[in-house]
Amino acid sequence: MDNPILDIRNLSKTYKGGTTALAGVDLQIRKGEIFALLGPNGAGKTTLIGAVCGLLRPTSGTIEAFGKDAARYWRDVRRRIGLVPQELAFDMFAQVDHSVQYSQGLFGSPRNDAHIEEVLRSLSLWDKRSAKIRELSGGMKRRVMIAKALSHDPELLFLDEPTAGVDVELRRDMWKQIGALRDRGTTVILTTHYIEEAQEMADRVGVINKGRLLLVDEKAAIMAKLGSTEARISLSQALDVIPQALASYPLSLENDGRTLVYRGGDGTGKGKREVAELVSSLVTQGIAFEGIETRESSLEDIFVDLVERGEVPA
Repeated sequence: MDNPILDIRNLSKTYKGGTTALAGVDLQIRKGEIFALLGPNGAGKTTLIGAVCGLLRPTSGTIEAFGKDAARYWRDVRRRIGLVPQELAFDMFAQVDHSVQYSQGLFGSPRNDAHIEEVLRSLSLWDKRSAKIRELSGGMKRRVMIAKALSHDPELLFLDEPTAGVDVELRRDMWKQIGALRDRGTTVILTTHYIEEAQEMADRVGVINKGRLLLVDEKAAIMAKLGSTEARISLSQALDVIPQALASYPLSLENDGRTLVYRGGDGTGKGKREVAELVSSLVTQGIAFEGIETRESSLEDIFVDLVERGEVPA
């Protein structure tokens, strides 16, 4: 990848107790993309974010951001990064606009009331600007955290579980806000447990587990490589074995031979085409059936399978 905005090479982090949180992570992020990092609890997502943002020191490896060594030029790098942590952390008695202005000053940015107003309006917080943070709902508090992270107009924004604890309506509204950030040129890296969130917003997806990055690719490429189709055909009469004429298809018999199961395809429509051919072959062979149920694998299916396997299938 040419000129990535973030370039992580062989990054590892082992804590004093011997726990390895990151194990040789390589990751390059393109300028202007939304990148979703998926992984179960304890996979290393927050540790990776903390290393890039200077909140912890990696054991080994290098991080370059905006073409600069993050360890050597940490002050300049950190000034160009925004972080929305997973945990809510602010003065609950502070006024919303004062809290956001305070964050702007922490990064050495001159006071810019017009920018603060733009950020608050974009997150539907302008009408709440004079409210105490403790008076807000959980979803609105999460928006304040995002506003604080955007207060200094960062080029790279980290969102650690950005929609945790918000209802469906607010979640979808925040998806729109994140999309708007990308449209403005902000590069967004988000971690999430909501697979639907990654599928809806991300340009590329990475899967991390036990500190190892298992996969990084475009969503469409992941579906093409690891997606599949399952078709369950209820037969009128049980089969003892799969007929030789159907041997070229990835088939198995279940339910004492009364259900013919197809599992194949590649996420690009190949499975659907083969199921249609299979049905035609059943008719030609005089094998009667009573019904067909088909299902395409989702990004969530692929994610769960990767985590369980611990590796990308060959």
